[in-house]
Amino acid sequence: MPHLKIRGIEKKIIVEHSKEIVDNLSKIINCDRTWVTIEHQETEYIFDGEIIEGYTFVEIYWFAREEKIKKEVAKYLTELIKKVNNNKDCCVIFFTLTGENYCDNGEFFA
Repeated sequence: MPHLKIRGIEKKIIVEHSKEIVDNLSKIINCDRTWVTIEHQETEYIFDGEIIEGYTFVEIYWFAREEKIKKEVAKYLTELIKKVNNNKDCCVIFFTLTGENYCDNGEFFA
């Protein structure tokens, strides 16, 4: 953990920067690289009857971390996404998981 779900940006850009993302997040969070997963979600934004260009969202699903780490992760991802995506807006959203609600291969983390 963490698991990133990213939308509102070309998949190619995420693939090209995936190693950098995993390397840097694993350092910031102090976790094994294999714990970090990245998912790209195809999406279309609709407004007033038209498909429009939308925001880039990065959702992070993880177990609770210190506020300092959370802010560092948000800063890193925002800066990277803006740099590689023509300075377009980026929103990072954290979803905190709990062990009693996280089951991997039949084993709860509680």
